[in-house]
Amino acid sequence: GRGRDGRGRGRGRGRGRGRGGDDKDEWIPVTKLGRLVKEGRIRSLEEIFLHSMPIKEHQIVDHFFPPTAGKLKDEVMTIKPVQKQSSAGQRTRFKAYVAVGDFDGHIGLGKKCSSEVATAIRGALIMAKMHLVPIRRGYWGKNSGLPHTIPMKLSGTCGSVSVRLIPAPRGTGLVAAPASKKILAMAGLEDCYSTTRGHSRTTGNFITAVFNAVSASYGYLSPELWKPTVFSKAPFQEHTDFLAKEAESAKADAAY
Repeated sequence: GRGRDGRGRGRGRGRGRGRGGDDKDEWIPVTKLGRLVKEGRIRSLEEIFLHSMPIKEHQIVDHFFPPTAGKLKDEVMTIKPVQKQSSAGQRTRFKAYVAVGDFDGHIGLGKKCSSEVATAIRGALIMAKMHLVPIRRGYWGKNSGLPHTIPMKLSGTCGSVSVRLIPAPRGTGLVAAPASKKILAMAGLEDCYSTTRGHSRTTGNFITAVFNAVSASYGYLSPELWKPTVFSKAPFQEHTDFLAKEAESAKADAAY
């Protein structure tokens, strides 16, 4: 009667875990980048983008955009059922696309498939935060006031859908379909022309193509960016002593 493999019935483990509920919401980072962010060694998202470091934990974005502040807005773009043929018939799951943006130069898009709608939305929101990218904004014509449009023509594709974004004069507004207009507005653009080819009724591919287009805004090196680059140490190199110390303490805890 000792249960499976002589380990009892597994009830005791659950009871012990229930104590100390205060630590439930505390974020324990598992990546080097996460440890640096939590310790305050990296002070802004721009430092992460500058060194092209992949964000593997959505709590990193939550650290810079606290959910209580409400600066980073999220919106469910579309939910659609997808089916797989199995021996017992069709297996239906739900695919959700969620966009996040601060309406000031940051946009992210995530997708997730799950058997429940709520789980799919939650997973897509986490993916969107991890895929947050900076958007470069510029001018049409005169460089006066704040940047209001994209700095150059941009294009992006996904599936059969290809989208082209064109800078527009101040006051034009976003000349785009309702779905792509939301993405452009969340990115902080005020004026933009757009043109689309392909089966844009597939909302998922359409918004992904728009996201790919605006994401490419920092990939183009225009003449104003030709100044000599002043290279700085990457955060992992700069804080190598701190990370090594953390790794040693983690090893000691594991041994204990």
